[in-house]
Amino acid sequence: MRLLVTGSLGQLGRALRNRLEQGRCPEEWLGAEVDWADLAEVDISSEASVAAWFGSNGHYDVVINCAAMTNVDGCEADFARAFGANALGPMNLARACAHADTTLVHVSTDYVFPGTREGERTETDTPCPISAYGRSKLAGEGLALSNNPKTHVVRTAWLYGEGKNFVQTMLRLAATHSEVTVVDDQFGNPTSADDLAGEILRIALTDAYGVWHCTNEGICSWADLASEVFALAGVSCVVRRCTSEQYKEANPQAADRPRYSALANARLAATIGNTMRPWRDALKDYIDYQVL
Repeated sequence: MRLLVTGSLGQLGRALRNRLEQGRCPEEWLGAEVDWADLAEVDISSEASVAAWFGSNGHYDVVINCAAMTNVDGCEADFARAFGANALGPMNLARACAHADTTLVHVSTDYVFPGTREGERTETDTPCPISAYGRSKLAGEGLALSNNPKTHVVRTAWLYGEGKNFVQTMLRLAATHSEVTVVDDQFGNPTSADDLAGEILRIALTDAYGVWHCTNEGICSWADLASEVFALAGVSCVVRRCTSEQYKEANPQAADRPRYSALANARLAATIGNTMRPWRDALKDYIDYQVL
């Protein structure tokens, strides 16, 4: 197997590397030849950069695209850059993959949904993003799927792993603050990058192309997540809960976030099986590792 991972220095890219190098993967991936590419190696928003990379590195069986502009507020301020990374990038990769008859796995987000309805969204629910980030990611989904018939779009949510993320931010704040204020009326699925990486490696081996949802199981608010982080880490930091309106008043430049963006892993359950754990179990392993 030959594999290319773009966005290799991000949380998911690092998790994929750990899984493959440690052999914690389906047996089909054991001994795979993997190229790890980040922005310094290939700028996926540039058609010429993508073409040059594929021209120099030969054929891949699978490409996993972890590259993205994920700063939600930054996307609001610079939509052109967001569209380049999150929409044109997947299109360029999809076209290169289609030319080489290669499977593409493109990672997307829960933020493609408006968040106006309680409960979990399935793969058949209609997206309608309310932020520039969500719009750019939804465009990327469509461009990837329409330019390569062998494309998996994997939506995930509230990711944490090796790198900058909400969990790390809460632990850092707890070291210097006795209390933090966190939004309590936005609900989703905290997801371990390591767990997601394992599931993506399973999805990539199938020919059930299309849209997948993949998150750890269970729903909570951002404030619930912060409280669980502090409890598992054994730190005494009080979580002051606020509404989205109160947060927006204090941070007027912040992009709108969906209220209800939890995802149901419906296609996983119906096809290859849903092996994603409850979010608290995955978070405990992550916190235990951080504390050690």
